[in-house]
Amino acid sequence: MNYKDVASKILKAIGGDANVQHLEHCSTRLRLTLVDDKKVNMNELKSIPEVIGVNQTAQCQIVIGNSVVEVYDELKKLISAKDSHLQVNKNKKIGAILLDFVISIFQPLIPAIAGGGILKSLLMLLNLLGILDKTTNTYMVLNFAGDAPLYFLPLLVAITVANKMKVNPLVAVSAVGALLIPNLSKMLVDGATFLSMPIQNVNYAYQVFPAILCVLCYSQLEKFFTKISPKVIRGFFVPMMSLLIVVPFTLLVLGPVGFITGKYFSVVIMFVFAKFGWIAVALLAAALPFMVTTGMHKAMIPYVITALGETGKELIYNASSLAHNISESGACFAVAIRTKDKALKTTSVSAGISAAFGITEPALYGVTILNKRVLYSVMIGAFCGGAFLGIKGVEAYVAVGPGLASLSMFISQTLPNNLMNAVIGLIISFIVSFIAAFVLWKEEIKEKSDIIQNVKEELKAPIEGEVVSLDEVKDEIFSKRLMGNGFAIIPDKGELYAPVDGTIEMVYETKHSLAMKTENGTEILFHIGIDTVNLNGKYFDTKVSVGNHVKQGELLLTFDLDKIVEEGFDPVTVVIITNRPDSKFEIREKEKVNKTDSVLKIK
Repeated sequence: MNYKDVASKILKAIGGDANVQHLEHCSTRLRLTLVDDKKVNMNELKSIPEVIGVNQTAQCQIVIGNSVVEVYDELKKLISAKDSHLQVNKNKKIGAILLDFVISIFQPLIPAIAGGGILKSLLMLLNLLGILDKTTNTYMVLNFAGDAPLYFLPLLVAITVANKMKVNPLVAVSAVGALLIPNLSKMLVDGATFLSMPIQNVNYAYQVFPAILCVLCYSQLEKFFTKISPKVIRGFFVPMMSLLIVVPFTLLVLGPVGFITGKYFSVVIMFVFAKFGWIAVALLAAALPFMVTTGMHKAMIPYVITALGETGKELIYNASSLAHNISESGACFAVAIRTKDKALKTTSVSAGISAAFGITEPALYGVTILNKRVLYSVMIGAFCGGAFLGIKGVEAYVAVGPGLASLSMFISQTLPNNLMNAVIGLIISFIVSFIAAFVLWKEEIKEKSDIIQNVKEELKAPIEGEVVSLDEVKDEIFSKRLMGNGFAIIPDKGELYAPVDGTIEMVYETKHSLAMKTENGTEILFHIGIDTVNLNGKYFDTKVSVGNHVKQGELLLTFDLDKIVEEGFDPVTVVIITNRPDSKFEIREKEKVNKTDSVLKIK
C-alpha cells in the first residue's frame, strides 16, 4: 500500500488541509474534526480502495484497518506541511462539539493507561503464581512503572487538552505539574493559604477534571497575553503571566470544582449500576454494535478513566465491551462455517480472530452490519454474556479493549473469582452468539426493505473481455468484497461503457475510477486496473463529468490497454455494487462479453 498516496486522496476528499481542525487515530480509524463537514465528498472518500468504511458523527471517522498508523503518519505530514488556519465550525451543534472535545482529550490517553494497567495486572498474576513476590524491589519498581500513567494522569490530560486547544503544551504541563509537587501536597495537608485565602486540601494525583479546567483557563490566558504583550518580551512574558494567574486560581477554585465534579461523576455511574445492576451491563453490551459503528462508544472513555483514577476499578463498560467483542467473534465463526461464499468465509474467520482479541471493526464492517441476522445474533450473545458479568459484578482494572490477550485486566487480589467470572462470561457470549448465528444465518437473507425488494436490474457488460469472479482479483479490498459484491472483467479493449441508464456520481482525479447511480438507486463503482492510481491519469481519458445523465452503452472512459500493461499494471476492471448488501446477484462468469451482453442481474 502506498500510504502517502492514500493519505493524499483522503485529504482531498475531506476538503483539503484547511478543513482539518484536529487529527488523531484509534486502532482502526482515522478520527478528524473538520471545520465544515459539508465539504466532505463522501462518494470520493468511499471510492478510495483502502477506505473500508466512513462514519460522520461528531467526528469524521475513516476506517482504514491495520494500516491506520501508517496512513495517519502520512496524513499528519501533509497537514503539518501546510500553514492552514484552523477554526471552529460555528454551524456544529453544541452536542457534537462537546463529544468531539471529549474524544480528542481522552482517546490519546488509552495506549499509556492500557500499557501501564496490563503491566500491573501481569505483575499481580506473577505474584499469585509465586513467581515474583510483591515485597521485592523488582516487583515494586515495575509496579511503579505500571502505576505512572494513572498517577500522572493530570499531566497526560494537560498535554491532550493543550494540543486540542492549540496552546503551548509545555506551559500547560507546568501549570498542572505545580499541583503535583510533593512539597505543595504537604502544604495542603498542613493547611495552606494564598493571599490569606484558604486552599482546599485536594490530592491531584489520578485526577482528570482539575487538569482539564486548569488548561482551559490557561488557554484563554495565553491568547489574551499573546495579544496584548509586545513581541520582544512575549517569549517569557506570556508563560510567566499565565502561570502567575492560572496556578493560584486552580488551587483556589478550579481544582476543588474539578475534584468534586470527578467524584460526583463516579458516584452517578455507580448509582446507575447499584440501581439497575446487571441490566445496565447487559443492555450496554447489546447496544455496543451500534455505538462502535458510529463511534459513540468513545463517549464512555471519560467515565472509564475517571472511575479507574478515583476507585481503581470499573464495573460497567469493560464488562459490556468484553461480552460484545467476544459475541462478534462467535457470530463471525458461525458465519464462516455456514457460508459457501469463499470470500465471506475468509473475511469472517479473519474478523472473528480480530474480535476475539478486542478489535471489532473488521467484524462490524465486514460481516455484522451487512447482515441483520448476524447483528441480532451478536446482540443476543452480548446481552446474555453481559447479564452474567453484571450479575457477578466483574471488575476491570485497565482501560483497554477486552479480549483474549488482555484478560489479565480482570485479575484482582481482593476478588479471587473475578478473572474466572470474566472467562465464564466470555464463554457464554461466544457460545450464545455462535449458536444464534448458526441457527439464524442464511446465505441469502430474504427480509429486504421495500426499496431493495422492488429492485430488479440488469447490467450489461461495461467492457469487452472475459468476466471473472472477484475472488480472482489480486486486491483484498475487492476480493474480500469489503466495498460490496460485483464482478471483474479482463479487458480486450480500452473502452468503458455505461452498463445501464443512470447519473455519473464521481470521476476520480486520476481518471482510473468513476461511479454512477442507476435510475433505481443502485450505486456502481468502476475501477480500472490494480494500483493504476499510480499512473496519475496517464493513459486514461474520461468522456463524462459528475452530474451527466448517461444511457446504457454510452462511452464513459477510454484507456490505453497496451500501455497500461507495458507499465506493469494488472488491467483487470472491477465493477462493484456498493449499496445492495441484501440483494441476490446472478453473475455471468468465465465468458467473453461485449457491451450488449447481460452480465449481472440484481434481484
